[in-house]
Amino acid sequence: MARINLLPWRAERRKQRQRDFYGMLGVAAIGGVLLSLLIWFYYDRQVSGQGERNAFLQTEIAKVKEQNKEIDRLDRQKDRLLARKKVIEELQAKRSQMVHLFDALVRTIPDGVVLTSLKQEGDILTLEGRTQSNARVSAYMRNLESSGWMSKPELSVIEAKKPEPGKDGPTTLSDISALPYMFEVKVTLPAQSEPVNGINADGSVVVPADAATVPADPAAAPVAPLSPGPAPTSAPPAAAPATAPAAEPAKPSGSRIAPPAAPAQPAASSTPQKGGA
Repeated sequence: MARINLLPWRAERRKQRQRDFYGMLGVAAIGGVLLSLLIWFYYDRQVSGQGERNAFLQTEIAKVKEQNKEIDRLDRQKDRLLARKKVIEELQAKRSQMVHLFDALVRTIPDGVVLTSLKQEGDILTLEGRTQSNARVSAYMRNLESSGWMSKPELSVIEAKKPEPGKDGPTTLSDISALPYMFEVKVTLPAQSEPVNGINADGSVVVPADAATVPADPAAAPVAPLSPGPAPTSAPPAAAPATAPAAEPAKPSGSRIAPPAAPAQPAASSTPQKGGA
């Protein structure tokens, strides 16, 4: 006999499948949410760590910038000190040179020439002044060339020009008529290590090579003895004094005066005496 199931088993199976599907869907949703949370926490940690590293780097960069500023300040201070040291060394080296330079300026300026301005730029000295004629300037340039402390004189400007009240000082009509020309001459100063006419730029005396043979003490130089005078031939020798001669005074040490030579003894007469008759 055939058995027929009249219960709604298909609907029950369909509902079971639906429950399984929704359960699997819920588990997948929960798994996705958990996975998303894990990923979010991971990247949040990464971002936080990178932010901390960035903050640390920014702090170190700020420190390095401050150190760079301090280094730049020290470099500028060092440059200023080196420049000041160089200026002091140049002034120290040229201390005596300026004395000789001004002395040479006084000695080389001829009559009819007046200096109104001096300006030095490195080794170039610019001389400005007024003169009576062009020939005076030519003579002045020759004197500068032969002075030894200035060389290569170069005439930049010479023209007939009225004096400027603020630059050339108080002038009168007689001054203008006497010194009508304005001139400008540039000369080259010697270098610090260059000797000038037997004198270095620092003022020390240059000793020539052959001067080593000359004795340093002039008293030690040999002095030729005085030559004795001619011996007398006719006058008989004077009788020796009865009293003892005075003691010879002591000569100072290092004296260049040679001791006097002893008087020459008269030659003995070789003429035989005449006998009696």
